[in-house]
Amino acid sequence: MSEIKHSNEPLTEKFRDRIATVDESGKRKWIYAYKPKGKFYSIRTWLSVGYFILFFGLPFVYIDGRPLFMFNLPAGKFIIFSKAFWPQDFFIFGITMITFVFFIILFTAAFGRLFCGWACPQTNFMEMMFRKVEFLVLGDAPAQRQLENAPWTTGKITKVVTKHILFYLLSFIIANFFLAYIIGIKDLEKIMTEPVSQHVAGFTSILIFSAIFYAVYAFFREQACTVVCPYGRLQSVLLDKNSMIVAYDYNRGEPRGNAKKEQDKVLGDCIDCHFCVKVCPTGIDIRDGVQMECVGCTACIDACNHIMDSLDRPHGLIRYASENSIANGEALKYTTRMKFYTGLCALVLGVLTILLLSRKDIDATIMRTPGILYQERGSDSVSNLYNIKLINKTVKPQEIFIRLKDGDGNVEIIGKPYIAVEKEGLGSGSFFVVLPKSRIHNRKTEIKMDLYSNDRLITSLETNFLGPADH
Repeated sequence: MSEIKHSNEPLTEKFRDRIATVDESGKRKWIYAYKPKGKFYSIRTWLSVGYFILFFGLPFVYIDGRPLFMFNLPAGKFIIFSKAFWPQDFFIFGITMITFVFFIILFTAAFGRLFCGWACPQTNFMEMMFRKVEFLVLGDAPAQRQLENAPWTTGKITKVVTKHILFYLLSFIIANFFLAYIIGIKDLEKIMTEPVSQHVAGFTSILIFSAIFYAVYAFFREQACTVVCPYGRLQSVLLDKNSMIVAYDYNRGEPRGNAKKEQDKVLGDCIDCHFCVKVCPTGIDIRDGVQMECVGCTACIDACNHIMDSLDRPHGLIRYASENSIANGEALKYTTRMKFYTGLCALVLGVLTILLLSRKDIDATIMRTPGILYQERGSDSVSNLYNIKLINKTVKPQEIFIRLKDGDGNVEIIGKPYIAVEKEGLGSGSFFVVLPKSRIHNRKTEIKMDLYSNDRLITSLETNFLGPADH
């Protein structure tokens, strides 16, 4: 990072010795962020409405009797796009996690912390819900700071209590929907309508989640991004000088100062008003360069653009840029490197999507019954006994029929002409495969079988058929 000067003082890096919300003695500095206004904030507000609609609406979406998404950790059952995944599908989740890490690396290398500022649930709930409630009840940052230092009067108690009641109610609502993604909205409805004694674990979970969310948004706040979340610290190894970041154009802005007070100096466009610092939800000065605490929320961009409007100067003193584009005075370009990374991201997501969508609804395993040799049937046929195990991942009971692929021979299922499997259940059975001796030329013969349900091909399997060695 090129050298940046604060007014007439040389750049120091002491701010990197600690996070912006902690002072030199190690005490927490409470952030009173000003309410942002501007184009980016308006876009983020409308996007957050869409995010909230999705978050609160998706638990109600059911397809074929299944929720669209559910992550039931206690039961070891996951539903993604209404497809059920069980512990035996764990390899898919392993691939998903690897894909996710790979995507994060590629996305961050190209676009910085764009996800944090625009799509992260923590940022959206904090800035677009809880912070707005705080502004509504307590007022903007100066009013909040004044209220904090004021004596405890009836008015102050009323405002503070109202804020925390609303914060807890919002946390309680979020906790309920969070639990709906774990157990499903129908089970959540039972917890809400049936006696608490029948759902002690579920009700306790709601209270625990509510307390956690309330503590995060009422007290912990931006610390979740700067202290707990590892993503900010990963930036140091994921970002480079071509990554897109929220950046201050020091070539245009330096040296800083007020032209009215320092008329004898040639100054840059930055008047050192500190509005970019005042609106920052993590309390940093973006003019110091790339910092771990920056979540890319664009509040500083809107604040600076507003000041530039009042001074009749062009926007972009703080903008989306790369370090190289700032150093060279060029606009941010969608470089070949960024296109390549974007293509890789799309490819990775595409492969994962195909993997998820192509997963079989019914898994089957066929094995020859151990300890039993082949049986000769008359003078022209040989049979083998097999066991089959089935896993039905659908919400409908299935009747599975087994057929030889080439039709030269037949399958005799013991008991019924099909194997019944309950919905989301396990099934098993035994069957004979009978082949004519004319087809058997070796000790082991590879055979292929098709499994059908309602005349629909489910899957195909291969196994070995044991026959006479001298035939």
